[in-house]
Amino acid sequence: MPENPDSWTFLTNHAHVLLCLAQDPEIRLCDVAAEVGLTERGVQRIVKELATSGYITRERNGRRNRYLVHARQPLRRSIARHRQVGDLLQLITQRRAAADS
Repeated sequence: MPENPDSWTFLTNHAHVLLCLAQDPEIRLCDVAAEVGLTERGVQRIVKELATSGYITRERNGRRNRYLVHARQPLRRSIARHRQVGDLLQLITQRRAAADS
């Protein structure tokens, strides 16, 4: 058993960042970093990777960015490639909404 049980999670940092962007398309990356527990530079790298891979589109909105998540993109691993990003996001947000009520 790991010494610190909080040292790992079931979802990757990419999934956590994607979830933040899906829930609040106008969120600032510094706020994503605080929510996910990463540095702002780390979040910037993940956002760039998500955009390059076609999972998000970044649109300039004045001085801010707006993020569009492409929910129909398939998950990356072959074991889950039959599922879409939207399936994962829906599962997580449904569970979160149920827990909040």
